[in-house]
Amino acid sequence: MESPTLAFFLIFFANLLVLMRAFSLTPQKNDFLECLTDQFESSYSVIYTPNNASYASIFQPDNLRPASTSPYKPLLILTPFYESEIQAAIYCSKKLGIQIRVRSGGHDYEGLSYTCENPFVVVDMRNFRSISIDSEEKTAWVQVGATLGQLYYALAQKSRTLAFTAGVCPTVGVGGHFSGGGYGMMSRKHALAADHIIDAILINANGQVLDRKSMGEDLFWAIRGGGGTSFGIILAFKVDLVTVPETVTIFNVTRTLEQNATQLVHKWQYIADKIDENLFIRIFMISVSSPTNYRNRTIAASFESLFLGRTHDLLPLMQEKFPQLGLVEKDCLEMSWIESVLFFAGLHNQPLDALLSRTPQASFTQNYFKGKSDYVRQPIPMHALRRIWGFLNEEAENMAELQFSPYGGVLNSFSESETPFPHRSGNIFMIHYVVRWDREGNAESERYINLIRRIYSYMAPYVTKSPRAAYVNYRDLDIGMNNQGNNNTSYEQASVWGFKYFKNNFDRLVRVKSQTDPFNIFRNEQSIPPLPESTSWQIIPRANVLTE
Repeated sequence: MESPTLAFFLIFFANLLVLMRAFSLTPQKNDFLECLTDQFESSYSVIYTPNNASYASIFQPDNLRPASTSPYKPLLILTPFYESEIQAAIYCSKKLGIQIRVRSGGHDYEGLSYTCENPFVVVDMRNFRSISIDSEEKTAWVQVGATLGQLYYALAQKSRTLAFTAGVCPTVGVGGHFSGGGYGMMSRKHALAADHIIDAILINANGQVLDRKSMGEDLFWAIRGGGGTSFGIILAFKVDLVTVPETVTIFNVTRTLEQNATQLVHKWQYIADKIDENLFIRIFMISVSSPTNYRNRTIAASFESLFLGRTHDLLPLMQEKFPQLGLVEKDCLEMSWIESVLFFAGLHNQPLDALLSRTPQASFTQNYFKGKSDYVRQPIPMHALRRIWGFLNEEAENMAELQFSPYGGVLNSFSESETPFPHRSGNIFMIHYVVRWDREGNAESERYINLIRRIYSYMAPYVTKSPRAAYVNYRDLDIGMNNQGNNNTSYEQASVWGFKYFKNNFDRLVRVKSQTDPFNIFRNEQSIPPLPESTSWQIIPRANVLTE
């Protein structure tokens, strides 16, 4: 048993460490703030410190789990309006050795855009959100702080048939989504968001503003699927738009285990990637109360679909390829593409300007969550599906969910190396695992995180191998646990997760990183590492950068 003197000393020492850390942060914050104001005549409306009343609302993350365990909050948050302010932040980061984290929307599964193991600042791109659409050329310049909802809204103002292929959640930021791939409801027909990027504006580690021509094709290749913030701070993307019919059809049909959900999910695996590319059917699986006995639990499988065409063309297609679902005309709704965007975002029958909100709907988050992903190349057998249902039934309703999202279609026409996103031909579908909870506490978090880890472990025999692939936009720090925040992560350590996200494209990404950011200015716990023999960089004052 510890002596009273030793116990007192341990308590005193622990409190002393807390005080030392608190006092040590203040000079770093002031140093960075002083450096910024030296570099430009700062408008304090773009800088938020913990002393500002608005700091908490600006910092507010969509997933509270990473923020609740992070040892540091941002020393300050910069919300720039101008390139020069971002250049100043890069300059000060290098001069003072204080890390930058870059955030566009905040939908960050592991909080890597707003947490860090070391003192840091956040460059929040929310004010870089202009969208310029050329209807005749069918292109658009989109700044990275715009959300998907803002992009979709802007397109709807121009045309009923101009659209873009990206995700369903309207509050996701363009910057992170596009740079990691950008999968969505039209990906089987129109591929990924990253596949439509034709130009970009980026500020590199030396503060230089580059477009596609000046950055070179290797760097341009890397930012179209290689994950956000490894190679610089992207300001905007130029994208090709797609054309959709004036009328599309959607349905959402739910079946429980008592209505043969297991057999339907099993059958879906054999047709999801092979059906007409205009038809996208994904499945959500959750545990719910049984409709026949509320004391019992069952599994509800919801088949949610977008068809780029009319109902009279969809029904015979479904009757031929998936008659087991029993789709009938009354299950189908015809609408414009932008109305389907509202539907899939949980905003059905709401006004179009609901897409402009940057605040997620309550249905999209429960404050704390953990996600994972897998890819499937062979159908999962029925006995394994039944075991999955057992995992989902362990917790309360809606706390754990699996999503099966189909591949195939035009995705099969891209080689694995065409962009850094390698998950192309041969994949039947992607699995998205997620658990949610709404109470803070280590025991609560461990309980749910342990559940998703057990499901993920069980699924190992039924998913891709060598490597077991994952989607970089569903970041997962369980893969290759490491701390790259200290700048010492080796190629060998990073390759554990690097090959899962990027397969053989990882090596090329490392070479691009070594050439463009050799001293790893832009980094997080799962960013691309440079090789140790990379050449040096220099600190270029902002005034000189602007004249280059």
